[in-house]
Amino acid sequence: MAEEKKELWLRLMPATTVVFAVCATLCTFKGGGFSNKSVLSQAKASDAWAYYQAKGIKLVICEQQKENLELSLHDQKEASYTAELEKRIKAYENKIKKYSLEKDTITAEAKGWEAKQVDAKQHAETCGFGVIFLQISILFSSIAALVKKSPLWYLSLAVGIVGIVEFFNGLFLFW
Repeated sequence: MAEEKKELWLRLMPATTVVFAVCATLCTFKGGGFSNKSVLSQAKASDAWAYYQAKGIKLVICEQQKENLELSLHDQKEASYTAELEKRIKAYENKIKKYSLEKDTITAEAKGWEAKQVDAKQHAETCGFGVIFLQISILFSSIAALVKKSPLWYLSLAVGIVGIVEFFNGLFLFW
């Protein structure tokens, strides 16, 4: 019995399906990693903003303490006590400057984490689209194998190529 020679597309279909399945797996893995990075970056940004708020509270407390000491200074007549109040006022002025500078640094850090979160989210979403196209491609390829219709396999190739392009776009964000 002579074996029936398979059409070229029937011989290539399993290989392309495997390639698309491997790409879908890698895309899912990388997309999950970007998604985790997005969540972690958001948590770090939230932590930084909470730290910023704490510094702001400390700043307000110092400003109030300084103001109270300045009021006390105006009411005092005793020289030794006046010198002590001026010393404390100077200390609070230094703390106020320090907290103001720290708030600026914390703001930059928090905005940096927010930018990383946005970037990671874009990568994750794009990888997600890649996975969807690759899964649809595998579906079309499977249906083409069942019904032995080459147009479905060609459609599978087209959708799979879109999925692979989205996968690479998810990795590098070309657009």
